[in-house]
Amino acid sequence: MASDEFRLVSPAIDNQGRLPRHFTMEGQGAKKNISPPLEWYNLPEGTKSLAVVVQDIDAPDPSGPIVPWTHWVVVNIPPTLKRLPEGFSGKEEEVGGDYAGIKEGNNDWKVPGWRGPKLPSHGHRFEFKLYALDDELHLGNKVTKEKLLEAIEGHVLGEAVLMAYF
Repeated sequence: MASDEFRLVSPAIDNQGRLPRHFTMEGQGAKKNISPPLEWYNLPEGTKSLAVVVQDIDAPDPSGPIVPWTHWVVVNIPPTLKRLPEGFSGKEEEVGGDYAGIKEGNNDWKVPGWRGPKLPSHGHRFEFKLYALDDELHLGNKVTKEKLLEAIEGHVLGEAVLMAYF
């Protein structure tokens, strides 16, 4: 891997590795459904904001086909930041500073923030995708993956992907 390549990593998850239990709905107590830590390197030149979409890309649609199921949408991450800390979801204001302007969109359970996987989705691939954008997004109050993907068309300077298995 080129050392200057735009990339997304997690100190808690190896690429192609397992999603640790406390990031899922199968953890215990306070160690359950925590958003994983993410770090990124070598943002493309001209990046004005970052967005993250996490999907189970092996989720079966009850009516048949495999459709990605959205677990987390995060927008308006300033390029000055180099990471999202573990357990960040729902704590933008608390963490404050450059984190305060970050917005979490609705996942496919129609609630904002991180929602980890649970049975019967074992064996599924989880795709963490980071988008480097040449603009800031103004998506209004209700952010969804669909709204995000529509808004970033023509504004993506780079994409970085981290894969994990549940």
